[in-house]
Amino acid sequence: MAMRMSSLFLRTLRENPADAEVPSHQLLVRAGYIRRVSPGIYTWLPLGLKVLRRVEQIVREEMDEIGSQELLFPALLPREPYEATGRWSEYGANLFRLKDRREGDYLLGPTHEEMFTLLVKDMFSSYKDLPLALYQIQTKYRDEARPRAGILRGREFVMKDSYSFDIDEAGLDKSYDLHRSAYVKIFDRLGFHYVIVQAMAGAMGGSKSEEFLATAENGEDTYVRCDNCGYAANVEAVQVTAPPAQPYDALPASHVEDTPDTPTIETLVAHLNSAFPKADREWTAADTLKNVVVMLVHPDGTREPLAIGVPGDREVDEKRLGAQVEPATVTAFEEKDFAAYPTLAKGYIGPGALGEKGTSGLRYLLDPRVVEGTAWVTGADQPGRHVLDLVAGRDFSADGTIEAAEVRPGDACPSCGSPLLSARGIEMGHIFQLGTKYAEALDLKVLDEFGKLQTVIMGSYGIGVSRAVAAIAEGNHDEFGLVWPRHISPADVHIVAAGKDDSILTYGEELTRALEAGGLEVLFDDRRQASPGVKFKDAELIGIPTIVVVGKGLADGTIEIKDRRSGERRTVPVADAIAEITREVTSA
Repeated sequence: MAMRMSSLFLRTLRENPADAEVPSHQLLVRAGYIRRVSPGIYTWLPLGLKVLRRVEQIVREEMDEIGSQELLFPALLPREPYEATGRWSEYGANLFRLKDRREGDYLLGPTHEEMFTLLVKDMFSSYKDLPLALYQIQTKYRDEARPRAGILRGREFVMKDSYSFDIDEAGLDKSYDLHRSAYVKIFDRLGFHYVIVQAMAGAMGGSKSEEFLATAENGEDTYVRCDNCGYAANVEAVQVTAPPAQPYDALPASHVEDTPDTPTIETLVAHLNSAFPKADREWTAADTLKNVVVMLVHPDGTREPLAIGVPGDREVDEKRLGAQVEPATVTAFEEKDFAAYPTLAKGYIGPGALGEKGTSGLRYLLDPRVVEGTAWVTGADQPGRHVLDLVAGRDFSADGTIEAAEVRPGDACPSCGSPLLSARGIEMGHIFQLGTKYAEALDLKVLDEFGKLQTVIMGSYGIGVSRAVAAIAEGNHDEFGLVWPRHISPADVHIVAAGKDDSILTYGEELTRALEAGGLEVLFDDRRQASPGVKFKDAELIGIPTIVVVGKGLADGTIEIKDRRSGERRTVPVADAIAEITREVTSA
């Protein structure tokens, strides 16, 4: 049944919503696809729901093609399975928790590994039942601290999650590759540019992990790539190649110097060049060791201070650090915390106060670049004083290393050593080799061919379905509005009746019915009270790829066909209208 603008539940806006920062959010609201309910929660209006269902169908077709079977779990879930895997507490504040009238604990599902695992355990018991792949397309819930960008980062969202079940690692590899190939086909069909990058498994657990990122200048995720060897990774997953250890027998002994009023790297470097000039070059921030103290908050609420040493020319990347310490979260080390550790001299913290042998006893982790034999200028644990020529491995050590320093364009590729390039993207899909984490926690085992119980090996594969709508909008718009790829668009043709004459509206209705009878989906702007200018602006804002204008030319026996993507317009005789419009739609 064709959609008619005179009765369609739609209201377009000329101005951007006050809370909309990115193009997809602005345009999806202005064009009448979604409507805000509260922060991070949106209603899908009729046009938006059509687009969402088209995305779902593409995902469904490719998942079915690899033999994965669709089912649907409830969103309201009991506490016990998530407690068995530790995620009742690990999810922390991101989990929506509630109680029923009997004071039983429940949650709104953020993801369903536990449910899939228990269902397979309930129904299958033999290796002959494997391999198995199951999926669902369902609404998920996460209590995001800062929902933003409309449906790109919401508290309620539609997601496709699927899981593979295999008897051994070889089976998991095959299942992983099948899902990966299906994802490539899905994202090729969705109509936006994307990259596949190495990623962290995070709280999901598991080993091998890759993300599918829609490239976008305003994306939340930063990734790096190497044009020489093809390496690509989310910055959280970049592994710094540590330089080789260096001999230090000939290096001078460390010495503490007065460095008044130098609480920052910039003031310290300036003072070094003034008071302790080098003969061969100037001091730089890269000669200094910056020690940053943060507070980790574990899921059970316990707080643990952590000190991180990074070269002074780099900052600690919060996302990289957060990925390393999950499921704990990172908060600032506040004045009250410094008061509890009086040996920490704010602005002048050095290795002497850190680590197992330090006066504070804080856990101390170093950037991989701080290798044995490297000499540094760093805090002397006294206000206004720094220690020079402090050599790693000779004068200080740490409790381990951590990948927390920022990754910058030009850094060496971990694979080939060439300079890395940096870009931003939106996470659209994430695939993991989970291994046995959830199967062991929930005792999912099957009998193998020898009659022995074997723990099932799992893979997990997610796609942000509702987020995909926003990602497509991010990559398909211009200054006038949305420009949908044809197979995602809510209709094939947008017919604009540009005039109030009965003949224009009558022919527009006839054309709508004829195209509909030919299998095309039509949005007909039959509004009598709207001016042609308003209708043209709405047509460009809504973004259906083929716009047909029935207007003054009808008197001469012609209509106009406009390609929304290229802007190309052409006039065709009324007698050829149906054939020309059909060709326009089906040839793209």
